[in-house]
Amino acid sequence: MEHENRVEFEVFGDYALFSDPVTRTGGEKLTYQIPTYEAMKGVLHSVYWKPTIIWIVESVRVMNRIQTETKGIRPIKFSGGNDLSYYTYLRDCRYQVRARFIWNENRPDLAKDRNENKHYLIAKRMIERGGRRDVYLGTRECQAYVIPEKFGEGTGFYDDTPELDFGMMYHGITYPDEAYNEKTQDMLTVRLWRAKMEHGIIHFAPPPECTQRPVREMKMKAFGQDIENFTGLGEFGQVDFE
Repeated sequence: MEHENRVEFEVFGDYALFSDPVTRTGGEKLTYQIPTYEAMKGVLHSVYWKPTIIWIVESVRVMNRIQTETKGIRPIKFSGGNDLSYYTYLRDCRYQVRARFIWNENRPDLAKDRNENKHYLIAKRMIERGGRRDVYLGTRECQAYVIPEKFGEGTGFYDDTPELDFGMMYHGITYPDEAYNEKTQDMLTVRLWRAKMEHGIIHFAPPPECTQRPVREMKMKAFGQDIENFTGLGEFGQVDFE
């Protein structure tokens, strides 16, 4: 990248649920104490997403005290009717986020859309407007809001806490269209990492540095007019990106 492509913002909401996959098998949901990389990337996708770019979440600053609340939920059963489950959420959540984007090298068909200044300015405008799609923290029921905010400004609850270690955590999922090495080509892969917070800031490990766990084979979805799949390029005639 040759130009500025880093964005900073604040995301906040009454509740968040960053699910630990281990607790999902019995129907109950228990949140991690801090956001996952994938959840923050999901916030960025709600703000602005195109297959031309890949968002890299660099850091998250935890602004409010970590506190949880358990609720009784009646989810719909596949066999009909309702069931009773207990979901444990984070309450009163506020985070500052710093992220940047890189080109998706797995999409050479979108090379003409690699206008760095264009994507950066659109992303900044979408942050000012609160995002393009509904923003949520971890799960759909945890509605959230995005506002522009300089990373590091204001007082955070954990500013004076040297370090908190959260052990091995789920980092995110690597889909085939974002593969970065041979092990993740044509494969759905789960990433794990050892998370810690220093003075309220979580510095996320880049995806290639995480522990990889393959899930199953998966082919990258193809785009193109020849297969009658929307690409967004040339929809309204010839588009010149030069």
